[in-house]
Amino acid sequence: MRIIEAPLFTPIVSHLCIEANCRLPQDVRARIEHCRKTEDWSIGRNMLDKIIENYKVAEANNMPICQDTGLVCVFLEIGEDIFIKGNIADAVNEGVRLGYKEGYLRNSVVGEPLFGRKNTRDNTPAMLYTEYVPGDKIKITVAPKGFGSENMSQIKMLRPSDGLAGVVKYVLKTVEAAGPNSCPPIVVGIGLGGTFDKAALLAKKALMRPVGEVNNNPQYAAFEEELLVKINTLGIGPQGFGGRTTALSVAIEYMATHIAGLPCAVNINCHAARHASEVV
Repeated sequence: MRIIEAPLFTPIVSHLCIEANCRLPQDVRARIEHCRKTEDWSIGRNMLDKIIENYKVAEANNMPICQDTGLVCVFLEIGEDIFIKGNIADAVNEGVRLGYKEGYLRNSVVGEPLFGRKNTRDNTPAMLYTEYVPGDKIKITVAPKGFGSENMSQIKMLRPSDGLAGVVKYVLKTVEAAGPNSCPPIVVGIGLGGTFDKAALLAKKALMRPVGEVNNNPQYAAFEEELLVKINTLGIGPQGFGGRTTALSVAIEYMATHIAGLPCAVNINCHAARHASEVV
């Protein structure tokens, strides 16, 4: 049994907050640059050039890729052979607090959603998700989520009779309604199954998958590709100026569900699909 003190998370989360906000993951960059080569609409190519220039300038100057430095989502994959002493949430939030101060990142969190909406002034609390996995390691993933794209995300309790066609229709409707508001080209995370809340979490986790990595299930892998093709025929294009590059990737996560249900969540991420991980 490996014992870890909760304060260990603080400096790691602090570093990952800055890393994720200032350096776009290599898989996302590669996909954007590939789409730049295949985009045949001149205005679309120009917008992709601007996106590429932006993330290169951000990295070179250690500056945020986007002014919306997001609400921090933290995923912890905790090995079953680990015992953690102390309060994990407190340690993670302290890491967010320090990272956003040190990185001069915008504080975008309000303490409650309806009455007053007072800014917490340190971008806490983080949205914390924990999962137990085999082993004696912990994988920490920090994913700042901007709300230009988050606000365009939706969930619907489809009926089993809606089937494959119903999922396609709903996903396309959601992406089309988002239009330019989600800062395309987007990454589309889809959660299928579970309950109302679990489907949404599956969709969020789907966004953590490396861009271009397909589902392990061949049927779902083929469905991801089908949806990507259909989305890219909508003509929304980079930043909504038209073209064939509306989405960079579609990722589906699924799980068991009730005989009477087909929950479908669509979590949209802008082209700045920010996340950074460390294993300890």
